[in-house]
Amino acid sequence: MLEKYSATISGNTIEWNGEVPPSLRNDDPVDVYVTVADEAMIMNEPNGKRAAAALQKIADRGGVKSIPDPDKWLREIRKDRPLPGRE
Repeated sequence: MLEKYSATISGNTIEWNGEVPPSLRNDDPVDVYVTVADEAMIMNEPNGKRAAAALQKIADRGGVKSIPDPDKWLREIRKDRPLPGRE
């Protein structure tokens, strides 16, 4: 699994935003992949809050149009069995 660490790159210099990864503490070269983060990715808000806000926007627009009956869809997806005494 790839390990992720936060850093800032300026020219050819990397400044770690926190603890230096253990594999980089000695001066041996290490292959890395760099993803440039835009401002939307660098938010202090936890992902859960952003996900909830995105789902709320979908709900405010009337839900997912391709699923006309969400309850029926959910039962089919989950293959729920009817509970005794409930329809």
